[in-house]
Amino acid sequence: GFVRSPISTTLPQITGRLYITWGILWSFREAQSHILVTSLIISWSITEIIRYSFFGMKETFGFAPYWLLWLRYSTFLVFYPIGLLSEVGLIFVAIPSMKSSWKCRLMMPNKWNFSFDYRYELALTMTLYVPGFPYLFRYMVAKRKKVLSARKTA
Repeated sequence: GFVRSPISTTLPQITGRLYITWGILWSFREAQSHILVTSLIISWSITEIIRYSFFGMKETFGFAPYWLLWLRYSTFLVFYPIGLLSEVGLIFVAIPSMKSSWKCRLMMPNKWNFSFDYRYELALTMTLYVPGFPYLFRYMVAKRKKVLSARKTA
């Protein structure tokens, strides 16, 4: 109820951004200066500027111009793949520093009798990109088709 989109599409987007921001960029200095950060920030920023301009216009004036609607539902075709490749690339950039440090690693024996290695968790997370990207991309393509065709007939 917080957002109009289904939780199955909203949750992966939010957790993905938090994961990359805190789990990779904040945690591993090597990733912070990589060129992929630039493409990531550009793709995220342009997407959010368009998204919130669209919502701001709709909330303030009750409508948004067609060009802004078109941008809202079309720019993802370019920026979603760029953002995804940047995210995956930054994960790969961070992996070597994970191997050489004990950061984000808990080895046994310890009082919890539990071990954790962030590299394995990253590998698991990257496998989620494989079914996640097509699912979210198809959702956005279908939403684009529905919204833009409804606007043209209205």
